Amino acid sequence: MITNQGHKLAFYVTPGRLPAIVLDAGGGLDASYWNKIVPVLAEDTGSEIITYDRSGEGRSSDVPGPWRAQNAASDLAAGLTQLGVTKDAVLVSHSLAGEIATYFVNEHPHWIVGAVLVDASLPEFYTPSETARIVAANQQQIAALRQQPQTRATRQLLAEADNYGPVHLAYHAMAWPQNVPAIAIVSSQTPFPTPLDAGLWRQAQQEFVSAAPNRHLIVAEHSSHDIPLDRPDVVISAVQEMVNQVR
Repeated sequence: MITNQGHKLAFYVTPGRLPAIVLDAGGGLDASYWNKIVPVLAEDTGSEIITYDRSGEGRSSDVPGPWRAQNAASDLAAGLTQLGVTKDAVLVSHSLAGEIATYFVNEHPHWIVGAVLVDASLPEFYTPSETARIVAANQQQIAALRQQPQTRATRQLLAEADNYGPVHLAYHAMAWPQNVPAIAIVSSQTPFPTPLDAGLWRQAQQEFVSAAPNRHLIVAEHSSHDIPLDRPDVVISAVQEMVNQVR
């Protein structure tokens, strides 16, 4: 357990050598999301493996107020600092954790030697028109959540929805550092049921990898947005590739 800005966060470590592999799950998920992948990566790479529960998830403390990726990036930095992992790390980020990764690598570009972004939420996706469409589509669901008895899960969803439009328009202005290699994995289904949004999600992934020569795209065939569960082999292979590239 580590403490950052008054709240506690649970980190889980499998000992090994550098580069350390840091796994960050998507929204509403905790470190257990990676349970099937961690032992395979540990055995295949010999690397130190780090997972953690973000604030409001798993064994970590709830934090009142809006959820912000910048605050989550600060939590991750505090944990890695206490663990002595401030260089030679490979970051593996799923879904919402792509936003955390983007802020994190901009704040600490020399800590991360490479990243695997697993159907990650990338800045390129959040154009003004797409952000407005998401906000409009989610209004009814958010209103219904506010009427329900509050649980830990609903509080987290509402915290993530707070001021969603302006937050993601600001995120759209972010860019991944050119010097940090990345592999982007996109699912065949994407997180969106509508063809328009799914196409824009795929387009954003392609735009991201096209922006620098040290990035490339992998399609996880026959997979939902939950690639680590549906196609753990694809994630493991990509992480192994990145580790071999930077070791």
